Amino acid sequence: MRTVPLFPLNTVLFPGGLLPLRIFETRYIDMVRECMRSGDGFVVVAIRQGTETAPDTDFFDIGTRAEIIDWEQRADGLLGILASGRERVRLGSHQRRPDGLLVAEIAPLEEWPPVELPVEYASLSGLLDRLLEQLGAPWSHLERSIGDAAWVAGRLVELLPLDLRIRQELLEEDDPLQRLQRLRAAMMAAQNP
Repeated sequence: MRTVPLFPLNTVLFPGGLLPLRIFETRYIDMVRECMRSGDGFVVVAIRQGTETAPDTDFFDIGTRAEIIDWEQRADGLLGILASGRERVRLGSHQRRPDGLLVAEIAPLEEWPPVELPVEYASLSGLLDRLLEQLGAPWSHLERSIGDAAWVAGRLVELLPLDLRIRQELLEEDDPLQRLQRLRAAMMAAQNP
């Protein structure tokens, strides 16, 4: 196990996904500096209860290790970064440093080998393709794996307006085909409340 910084957010990130972030808190500016220097990255973890800025935020045990692939000083004075999801991880013991940054021991989760997208889910890949084009950069420039079940499910979970708990459950699902099946069920339930 190794120790890395945590970035608790009200979203999930999957391996292969992109997450643009605006950084303004000192602890996260320092985290970005550390990550750029070490190349280790940080873990995006969904908040179970609390807020992104609360000191007693409760978060889930599984997140995604991310690496910073681009950054910019934004016109509004904030630091903008683009993070890319690398691998799902399980969090071990964690602590809050004196500067307020959370750090945790992490262990990578084993991933399934790539699984070809079944024909019955072809409409999801078409939907994803249209979404990526409509969103523009950086998503329209994302290297696509439209035939990979895990990649398609991951991108749709990141982009569709699903409840955070459902997103987290789908992140925790190991089997890419089960993830697709559960995603389609969640999409149907959202259309027919």
